[in-house]
Amino acid sequence: VRRENGSEYHVKAKFVLDASGYGRVLPRLLDLEAPSDFPVRQAVFTHVEDRIEHPGFDRTKILVTTHPTQRDIWFWTIPFSNGRCSVGVVAAKEHFAGRDADLDACLRGFIDETPSLSGVLQNAVWDTPARTIGGYSANVKTLHGPGFALLGNAAEFLDPVFSSGVTIAMRSASMAAGVLHRQLNGEAVDWQREFAEPLKRGVDTFRCYVEGWYAGTFQDVIFHAGSSPEIRRMISSILAGYAWDERNPFVSEPKRRLRMLSEICAG
Repeated sequence: VRRENGSEYHVKAKFVLDASGYGRVLPRLLDLEAPSDFPVRQAVFTHVEDRIEHPGFDRTKILVTTHPTQRDIWFWTIPFSNGRCSVGVVAAKEHFAGRDADLDACLRGFIDETPSLSGVLQNAVWDTPARTIGGYSANVKTLHGPGFALLGNAAEFLDPVFSSGVTIAMRSASMAAGVLHRQLNGEAVDWQREFAEPLKRGVDTFRCYVEGWYAGTFQDVIFHAGSSPEIRRMISSILAGYAWDERNPFVSEPKRRLRMLSEICAG
């Protein structure tokens, strides 16, 4: 480890759990990175003094908005307690072609095309320069190896739309801690069977709904006027983090169930 003043020290450990997030320390050091099968998307975001007076806006909730004509473009509005909020747009790389190179103008251009959101932010003070991140989806060749395991976004990052990164980080940490505790106590453990495979089942459940969101099929379900409260409860449970609860049929068979449901709603 190299300190800011240039001095160094060394750490030796029996086992390393990499929770470095998007820094992805071990995947970079050990050449574990693998290409993601998600399309390249870009986010442009900032913080504003929001001055929101819109009667339909609830400061206790995150607002997710979709573009009125291009359904794969979406926005987040995350209110803070001090009268400010985080605002951002996520879109595929091609949707940025021909747009203003200035990030502030680019973000506000997307918002101006979306009346429901521009109305909410009509009094906002845009006082912080916008930033961007692109190609953020990531994957790895393996979740574990001799003396290490990868947690959360250090292993795989899907997409920010359902904040699944937080859930996957906590779930992977909990699972790895249990397996590692037994290993350090001298028990024989199987990291693939007891950690990687069950973790991947929940990640793949999230993946199904993220893919459905961008394809529009999951949006058909969300915006369906005659939705069933019981089905909404089961799907909401997944997005709230219960992506490993296989008592939920939308977890045990996510692709088939979502496909059938979206066909009913679209029909």
